[in-house]
Amino acid sequence: MSRLGSLRSGPLGVRSFRLLAGGQFTSTIGDYCYAVALPWLVLSSHGGAILLGTVLAFYGVPRTVLIPAGGVLADKVGARTVMLAADATRCVLVAGLAVLASRHMASLAALGPLAACIGAGEGLFIPASYSIMPSLLGEERLGAGNAISTAAVQAGSLVGPAVGGAMVAATGASTWAFGVDAASFAVSALTLALIPRQPAADSVTSTAAGSNGVIEANAEDAGGTGGDGTGGDGTGGVLALLKRSRVLQVILVVVIAANLAGGGESEVALPSLAHARFGAAGYGALLACFAAGSVIGTLAAARTGGLRKPTMFASAVFLVEAVAIALIPYLGGEAGAAAMLFISGATNGLGNVTVLTVMQKWAPPALLGRIMGVVMLCAFGSFPLSVAVSGVLVRHIGPALFFPVAGALVAVGILIGLTQREFRMFGAAGGSASDGNALAAVSEDRAVG
Repeated sequence: MSRLGSLRSGPLGVRSFRLLAGGQFTSTIGDYCYAVALPWLVLSSHGGAILLGTVLAFYGVPRTVLIPAGGVLADKVGARTVMLAADATRCVLVAGLAVLASRHMASLAALGPLAACIGAGEGLFIPASYSIMPSLLGEERLGAGNAISTAAVQAGSLVGPAVGGAMVAATGASTWAFGVDAASFAVSALTLALIPRQPAADSVTSTAAGSNGVIEANAEDAGGTGGDGTGGDGTGGVLALLKRSRVLQVILVVVIAANLAGGGESEVALPSLAHARFGAAGYGALLACFAAGSVIGTLAAARTGGLRKPTMFASAVFLVEAVAIALIPYLGGEAGAAAMLFISGATNGLGNVTVLTVMQKWAPPALLGRIMGVVMLCAFGSFPLSVAVSGVLVRHIGPALFFPVAGALVAVGILIGLTQREFRMFGAAGGSASDGNALAAVSEDRAVG
């Protein structure tokens, strides 16, 4: 009875939360079916790595550009409404991809516009998905709700690649995998439609955890005044902090370097390598290994709270990840690649959560959401350039040689960060005096402004 009572009093006792978590679990399975289906459609139609990179860039640019607009819409019309509209629209668009796949149409003219519209839908969806949870759960249930929601997404990331890979392997085409993705958007839209509509809040604080870490976002006041007292778009406090904080500047450089390597590695080089060596089912299995590692790494990060120098620890972890990335094609076929992807996922999850947790403790509470927004924008903004350049590199040097290049880029970014004392001491006992002064200066600006 006590366990049943705990379930009823926790997030799972809230019907709207159960609907949201179930819908996002289903949608994540569909997302990973799409991740298998799209490169297979392009590569199986003799489109090549350059076309794949270009189509992914068509997807990535609108996604990045529309993230701020998604935040504004979530404030103005409500997160649930934005998510519902984005999912319903993407359901129709991905169904269009299934039609193209059934006709073996894989030209840029056919895929580019659909990819751009799907990316735009995700860009609008992302900030809304970060802000809906507080409207469903009380403050005392919020942490547990985010943990359960994250577990649901990670479970979907484990199941999805296997389902997508098996479908493509069984049918020899991407049609059914796209169909599953379209159906998953329909299920997600239905679950959102069943959640009672909440009025758009004047001020919303959201916390959401994903396979790559934790992001917190503070929405702007609906009246138009930023939470940092700067007015307008509320970016003044973040810009002031960015100008004064050496550690934040270095972190953004490291984030950009890591994501320039990661986007091309996972979205262009890995499917190209799998297409040449392992087949569709093998590709799905490789993605599942990475996702399994991410789950373990993310869970392990819960034990890093007592580290005296957490950024040094995370840097060492990321350097291990760089080595694992470089070795993916060179350790005995699919089993070796799977092992390195598992290590890469585990180190990525462990390092990201460790650093992001330190950032959450370090950042001024009124600026935490916008600081995380800047980090997220740097990560997403690197994607279009990464996949476009990677397509050219893979075409000229082959997919196998790309992995050492990507691993080296991650390692160089981390090593550059480690040359800066502020970065090495970030989150350490005593902190960084210069960055403490930067935070104090921003607080003064906010008080005066």
